[in-house]
Parts: sequence; C-alpha cells; structure tokens
Amino acid sequence: GAPAPFIAIQPFPALLDLPQGAEAAQASCGSRHTAVVTRTGELYTWGWGKYGQLGHQDTTSLDRPRRVEYFVDKRLRVRAVSCGLWNTYVYAVE
Repeated sequence: GAPAPFIAIQPFPALLDLPQGAEAAQASCGSRHTAVVTRTGELYTWGWGKYGQLGHQDTTSLDRPRRVEYFVDKRLRVRAVSCGLWNTYVYAVE
C-alpha cells in the first residue's frame, strides 16, 4: 500500500499560530499531543491522534491546531482541558 503520511511530532516546544482571532486561555500537553482552550470556549488540538485523543472522531495525527467541532455542534463552551498520556479530558458547559 501507500506509505503513511509523515507527521512531524516533535519532542520540544514549537511556536504555532491558532486561526485568526483565536486567543489561547489554557493549554495542556499529553505525551505526544497538545490541546488549547480559547477565550471564547473553543477547543483546538493537534499532535499524535492514534487513540482518538484529538477529538476529531478519527485517529488522524495533525501538525497544526484544528478546532474540535463536537463542542461547536453541541453548543458547548469548553472551560478546561487536561491531556493525559493517550487521552484528553474536557470540561464543557452549555
């Protein structure tokens, strides 16, 4: 089959931009993934997604922050996030 796409998961800090207008209020790092809560209550995740820990309803890994649409679709405002080794805990309210 075709080779798997290369994802540059790096074990050191790297400067990344959130989409225009999004301001980070809180961040959490797992063993190979990162999550950020914005001031408006949105959740962005990126990194290694093998176990679905990015919350995008798949196991895709990402090099750039991507908004988790689940909370937008359910009209939930994310208040806090905590990344474990291979999971992500999210506190959200209506």
